[in-house]
Amino acid sequence: MEYTYNIIDSDATSKLQLQLYLEEYEDLVCAGVDTTASAGLNSILKYNPDLVLINLGEDGMDYFQMVTELNQYMQTLPIIIGYAKSKQYAYNAIKGGFFDYWILPHNEFDIRKTILRLRKLHPQQDTPSTICLKSYKDYRYLDTKNILYLKSDNNTTDFYMKDGTVISAFKTLKSFEGKLPKDFIRVHQSYILNSRYVSRINYGKSICSLNHGEEEELPFSKTYKDKVDQLKEMLSKTVTKALN
Repeated sequence: MEYTYNIIDSDATSKLQLQLYLEEYEDLVCAGVDTTASAGLNSILKYNPDLVLINLGEDGMDYFQMVTELNQYMQTLPIIIGYAKSKQYAYNAIKGGFFDYWILPHNEFDIRKTILRLRKLHPQQDTPSTICLKSYKDYRYLDTKNILYLKSDNNTTDFYMKDGTVISAFKTLKSFEGKLPKDFIRVHQSYILNSRYVSRINYGKSICSLNHGEEEELPFSKTYKDKVDQLKEMLSKTVTKALN
């Protein structure tokens, strides 16, 4: 299973260096990158990442206030790692429950130790591969690996299966969004797709192609472009790139 993360860093050099180090870990997927506490707060509430990495910089106290504010909206906070050019904020970070504190510039060894400790202390649990569709006294169990995508139809949701069947559930698309494995990505107000079947992402036409013996195209919207970027990064870690 994967860990999603957000970076909050106004320093372009520090941010790029950290992203390059984190790309080495196939179980880490970037959910968002921000430059301020307010933008970071919005992204954390929007994407609910497992991990948040913050350059405390000159605005350290603003970020500690942001973490305090998260408690008002989230039942479980993400794992938080802070970093700065000195130990200036180390005490506040420890007191605030930060998982770790790094001294800049980023050090590959420090990052590796933190990621290994993260895996040991917070192992990701496998999401059940079966989802239950319940309607009155009828219980239907679907293997999520066989679901191509979900499509919203007003207050119902249609499950499009690999074998060509379509199964309807009398619940909204949003009600299923948090119950599916992380392989499933919402790319449109009306669609959640299974990333294991994605064969192409066309940003020009705003289309994701699914290949399941035959090719099928689903639209994605600007509202969910961040999710599509996350999908692209996820797929890039599992394939060999062939760039023209």
